[in-house]
Amino acid sequence: MNEHNLRSHIIKTCLAMNASGLNQGTAGNISVRFGDGLLITPSAMPYGEMQPEDIVYMAMDGCAKGLHNPSSEWRFHRDILAARPEINAVVHTHAMHATMLALLEKPIPAVHYMVAVAGGKDIRCCPYATFGTQALSEHVLEALEGRFACLMAHHGMIACGADLGKALWLATEVETLAQQYWGALQIGTPIILPDAEVDRVLEKMKSYKYGRES
Repeated sequence: MNEHNLRSHIIKTCLAMNASGLNQGTAGNISVRFGDGLLITPSAMPYGEMQPEDIVYMAMDGCAKGLHNPSSEWRFHRDILAARPEINAVVHTHAMHATMLALLEKPIPAVHYMVAVAGGKDIRCCPYATFGTQALSEHVLEALEGRFACLMAHHGMIACGADLGKALWLATEVETLAQQYWGALQIGTPIILPDAEVDRVLEKMKSYKYGRES
């Protein structure tokens, strides 16, 4: 995909993210690996107003080039892509149920086998730090160790993937799991699957083709 098409694809994904209810307003942000750096959504611009030229290019040293300032969350986008070569796209949303759990600083345990699609036996919730800070980025990297998604305390969620399609798909799965877990908590205490069963699921998922490609 050439640069113009990739910029357009970022905007299309932003619009899909909001249309699906995964995000509200300008709260979320998206980045994609490009060349020696990344393309990232600009700060505080409504997705419906974005044009391809509004997407900001950022080098891995944090230097940005574009018509606007990059998202205030550029640090964790840059740091995830720098630390995880298998990840090419990062989606951050304030999805309702994932954020409600994050307000309680609750991870999502293995109450449903699909928790394994994020890469492990749970979806961690990283500690709180002020948005846009290096401290938050460091918390996120730790929570994502061995994972492709995490919650951020009092903030929202992050989902990553090999491309934008897979990252957005995973964000949808995480929000679905969050809603299921939240609903079960209203009834009683959800039963967590044993580690041995989640290990079996993780092994089976190594050959399972999931997530829509971009």
